[in-house]
Amino acid sequence: MTSKLPLNLNDLLHQRKVEGERIEFKSGWNPDAILRTLCAFANDFENLGGGYVVIGQDCDEAGVAVFPPVGIAENQLDAIQQELLGFCNLIQPPFFPMLSIEEVEGRHLIILWAPGGQNRPYKVPKSVTAKKKEYSYYIRRYVSTIEAKGEDERELISLTAKVPFDDRFNQAARIDDLSQRLMVEFLRDVGSELSDEAVNLSVENLGRQMNVVGGPVEAALPKNVGLLFFNNRPRQFFPVTQIDVVWFPEGAGGDRFDEKIFEGPLDHIAKDALHYIQSAYLKQTVIKHDGRAEADRFWNFPYAAIEEAVINAVYHRSYEIREPIEVRITPRDFVVLSFPGPDRSIKMEALRQGKGVSRRYRNRRIGEFLKELDLTEGRSTGISKILKAMKANGSPLPEFETDEDRSYFLIRLPAHPETALEGIIQETSEKSEMVREKWGKKWGKKWGKKIMARRLSIAQLMIDNSRISTKELADALKLSTSGVENHLKAMRAAGCIRHVGPAKGGHWEVIE
Repeated sequence: MTSKLPLNLNDLLHQRKVEGERIEFKSGWNPDAILRTLCAFANDFENLGGGYVVIGQDCDEAGVAVFPPVGIAENQLDAIQQELLGFCNLIQPPFFPMLSIEEVEGRHLIILWAPGGQNRPYKVPKSVTAKKKEYSYYIRRYVSTIEAKGEDERELISLTAKVPFDDRFNQAARIDDLSQRLMVEFLRDVGSELSDEAVNLSVENLGRQMNVVGGPVEAALPKNVGLLFFNNRPRQFFPVTQIDVVWFPEGAGGDRFDEKIFEGPLDHIAKDALHYIQSAYLKQTVIKHDGRAEADRFWNFPYAAIEEAVINAVYHRSYEIREPIEVRITPRDFVVLSFPGPDRSIKMEALRQGKGVSRRYRNRRIGEFLKELDLTEGRSTGISKILKAMKANGSPLPEFETDEDRSYFLIRLPAHPETALEGIIQETSEKSEMVREKWGKKWGKKWGKKIMARRLSIAQLMIDNSRISTKELADALKLSTSGVENHLKAMRAAGCIRHVGPAKGGHWEVIE
């Protein structure tokens, strides 16, 4: 018995890559409840990518699958499939999920994969077995299927024909624009048993089972998500589908930069860009202390935060906009810029605290594939993971920026204070060259490496902004205000800096 599922069965049953709200466990064949849930998944009210109904699998009160499963008797499998076909015709417009019969611990399960439909909204009789049919719309609300009423019903109806871009058919492409090799590689990467059978299937049949091909047999078309993941040159259909990684050794305002452009299938460019960044630009610093066995270890930028920032851009950017994902790296910060910005339902203040949750996702299918590849968890966890990673590394807080029109989204990760200072020493602008040479010779031994680095950082911040306040210096360096004041006092006494004008309204000068 060959699985038709495009993901690993154990991952599905244990909810490792599919959230609980996208899975419904049913211990037995209950057509009324099952058809209502299929209708809700087809409506995909939150643009999560539909869901799965697992028949023959019991669960506990928390919705966690209980093993061994109850199972479905083998002599009932054909009868259930026939009934299901008839009941699915009652959904308006008709909707048919992908069906796969699986065997777990010697028990048979029927798994129905119901991706978000192309023709929503869908409605189904409250009771498909009743003689008099009363139709209603259904949606998912967390882990429950509920009838859409009032504002929810009006909003659902307003979604008519509003299928997310990544799930639409591409009229300019053909089935043979999809690469069977890339599809098989993906199935193997996610541990799907379908990969064993995939090499013997036609591209169209394999594409239909992975839901990246649709339409009638005589006019089958690939979906945009299929072309983004399973075509070697997606940019021929979606111009500027790429990640640009740019390194500015002298800072963003410098004249020198190195650029590398990543093009190809989405998962490939995401992995390749991350590997390149990790090997070329991430550096760990180890500081040993006298009288203490443990050394301090930290990175200029924590990889976990960078991974989330880059994958967030791949997931949420618009592939209708002709702008690349831009990654800009300097000794002092790591910036990811993508277009457009977050959905207006997300409050920026909540997002900065890692609490922003979108009502709907721009690319439901892209997110689904990224989750199956373990590149993202989805469900608005990316920002909170960035915050946690930066805090664990001892780095300053990240910055999130957009405009009133939400036309772009920028994530800025400041470098760890200690490594940022080393980067500043390496910058080659005229004044920082002076600071490095003159101060390094005169004060390097007396101040010590760590203090020297901090004071070089203070000087560079003053060069960048002569009216910077003590509090702003403290925030930038992640020091206390009193700590910064002690550094300023010592630097003024040494004749390295001076303050011109009143305490409020004056400016700093770095003395050559």
